[in-house]
Amino acid sequence: MQIREYSLPAGWYPRDPKEAASFLKPFSDKSGSAKAAICPHAGWYYSGKIAARGVSSLEKDCDTIAVIGGHLPASSSVLFAMEDAVRTPFGNFFIDSELRAELFKKLNGAQDKYRDNTVEVLLPMVHHFFPDKKLLWLRLPASLDSFEAGKKIYEAAQELGKKINVIGSTDLTHYGANYGFSPRGKGSAALKWVKEVNDAGFIKAVEEGNPSLALKRAESDFSSCSAGAVLGAMGYASSCGNGGAKLLEYGTSADIDNAGEIPDSFVGYAAFSFG
Repeated sequence: MQIREYSLPAGWYPRDPKEAASFLKPFSDKSGSAKAAICPHAGWYYSGKIAARGVSSLEKDCDTIAVIGGHLPASSSVLFAMEDAVRTPFGNFFIDSELRAELFKKLNGAQDKYRDNTVEVLLPMVHHFFPDKKLLWLRLPASLDSFEAGKKIYEAAQELGKKINVIGSTDLTHYGANYGFSPRGKGSAALKWVKEVNDAGFIKAVEEGNPSLALKRAESDFSSCSAGAVLGAMGYASSCGNGGAKLLEYGTSADIDNAGEIPDSFVGYAAFSFG
């Protein structure tokens, strides 16, 4: 059996199962009803609580959780983890090889051989909230084709008689010198602009269920680092009859790690649910 091992350093999320479970305990008793969600993918210290809001919003009656990552340009192939299971602090999280095989054909997939946080950082949460379910790991490019890919995920699940939930993984505006993007300078004016203008434009497009606008906002405003993952979740949700999303929580790393001052560089985070 092939196991996909940890690739991120331990600081991204707890490796100890008791520590991870303790972090997630406030969300563990929630009974969600969503078919799809969008979650951030920074280290748990920064975005873990927001991400947990999204993951715990999903309904528990399912067979498989598809976690869609990004960080891929529009020209990229759809990437799949091809191992039998993925290592998490809670043990081996087994991959739904039947669903993967069907989608690999439909989406002309390729193997995901790369180190990337967009899927891995969410897996301990998903495994904790859905310990007896299976996983589908894939990453989608920043293209409108990813909205159609989300619909194909729905079609494949229907053909196989599986109930699945979908998570799209993205962070929002990466602002400041660390990211080469500082159109509003520094300080409170910059943070206000990111929250009320730049991230708000992308959030509105997702809430309206408008994939073209979401992609446009991501590309023109640099307001989503993994727009393909968002579009995949939106496409799946639309096939389930859920057009727009509900914003569950929003914040930035500046809200957490500011030591009394607004840092020069910070990132936006949001969690959404569909249905």
